Amino acid sequence: MPSNWTTYRELLLPAANGRRAVESELRRAVRDGRLAPGTRLPSSRDLAAQLGVARGTVTSAYEQLIGEGYLTARRGSGTTVAATCTWPGAVAGEPEPAPKFRYDLRPGVPALSAFPREEWLQAQKSALADLSTDDLGYPDPAGFGPLRRELADYLGRVRAVAARPSEVVVTNGAAEGISLLGRVLQAAGHRSVAVEEPSHPGAAEMLASHGLTICPVPVDDHGLRVDVLSTSDCRAVFVTAAHQFPLGVVLHPTRRRALLDWARACDGVVVEDDYDAEHRYDRPALGAMQALDPTRVVYQGSASKVLAPALRLGWLVLPPALRDAVVDRKRLDDLGTGTLHQAAFARLLDTGGYDRHLRRTRQLYRARRDALLDELRNVLPAWEPIGVAAGLHVVVRLPEGTDDSALQARLARRGVNAPALAAYARTPTFPGLVLGYAALTPDRLREAVRELRAAC
Repeated sequence: MPSNWTTYRELLLPAANGRRAVESELRRAVRDGRLAPGTRLPSSRDLAAQLGVARGTVTSAYEQLIGEGYLTARRGSGTTVAATCTWPGAVAGEPEPAPKFRYDLRPGVPALSAFPREEWLQAQKSALADLSTDDLGYPDPAGFGPLRRELADYLGRVRAVAARPSEVVVTNGAAEGISLLGRVLQAAGHRSVAVEEPSHPGAAEMLASHGLTICPVPVDDHGLRVDVLSTSDCRAVFVTAAHQFPLGVVLHPTRRRALLDWARACDGVVVEDDYDAEHRYDRPALGAMQALDPTRVVYQGSASKVLAPALRLGWLVLPPALRDAVVDRKRLDDLGTGTLHQAAFARLLDTGGYDRHLRRTRQLYRARRDALLDELRNVLPAWEPIGVAAGLHVVVRLPEGTDDSALQARLARRGVNAPALAAYARTPTFPGLVLGYAALTPDRLREAVRELRAAC
């Protein structure tokens, strides 16, 4: 590294004031590779003059970084960057940022701009004011007691879930719930788990990461093919009964009963992922399947699709046979989900803020879905929307012979993120796109459809 005044002044310009600033900038320069291992640094007198700071400021910064192992100093050799100080950023650079799309139609993302910031802030303030000193200690691994009570009441009222507070476990989003269940099922002797085909690949990947073999089971217009499931060796199945992801169909009542009969016959477990059932636009959604047999069904939900994924708040309603094992696994993983967010969410549920937000977003998403489908009918009439009027996305069936993966790539080059149905299926079903509409305004959705037409 050159040691002329201009170069080092440019390198460490933000460090013009104070020992901690000089120290921080030197540390950052080593970590991101601007100062490579073995680089000899200027004397403390020279660097102080270049930066316009006192010599003691640089001397103190050098001493601190020598103590931390970033720098070395030998009499007669000056101060150098430690040869063993190699950071990933110095070798490979920063990871490539995710591409930015002009129109992002990926499914599962709510209208983040509609997040109820003021109500959430008020809920945080009032909840924090009411927390006891003991509440600020390590949390209950099962979850904050008031939130579990509020969730049991809300799920019973809105989704007809049969739940006592003691059966509710709060997780860091639905993802942690899946991961906990995967490990507990594997420890209980399960070697495989059935998933819908097509389905979200993330859930299958998490379950497989815990040693479970994934068995795809096809979905038709009535939901999961229970007759096919019955021929497998699986004793656990992961289903999206109220609004199948991604196809958008509802598990037929006869299939619900057949699925529960299957679980009883094989001593099995049904994991019901109720990821977006609160968003039904043409009629009330069917109640959760869990209430039909709480001893066989694990109910899973989260705040990600109603509020925001950034909250990382999810929940499980567990049968007695699994509850203690899941709580113990949660304790060993992270000692429990943070109390402060749980307390704020409990307050939002208690004051009706969650219900009010849900009413607002139902209207918002219905208008956005209507705008998307109207424009598709006008511009691309051969594209057939499938599934019920619900959720945050819709699948459109493309004309036979269309390569949906190639279309997705062409759209990406035009700045449109529109995932192909093939990305969610292990075996081909039909060509389609999975279009999320919740995050874009009606005008933006109409513009996006015109880009879809241009790419075709």
